[in-house]
Amino acid sequence: MANIKSAKKRILVNRTKAERNKAIKSSVKTAIKKVEAAVAAKDKEAAAAALLSATSTIDKAATKGVYHKNTASRKVARLAKLVNTL
Repeated sequence: MANIKSAKKRILVNRTKAERNKAIKSSVKTAIKKVEAAVAAKDKEAAAAALLSATSTIDKAATKGVYHKNTASRKVARLAKLVNTL
């Protein structure tokens, strides 16, 4: 355990940021699963709606710095490609 006040604060701040990042990543994964489920069910309208929602969630995660912009772009592109196969 840290003895210096600033080190103790860093531990607390890092823990808070890690929890926030974990929650955001979890919501992104859930959004991706919804798109994949709609595609698996061959429901084009639901897949398109889920893609729109997932794109928004992924872009917000990239804006907050949870994902690199290229990673976010890659995830969106793969989902769009998946939906376009319907």
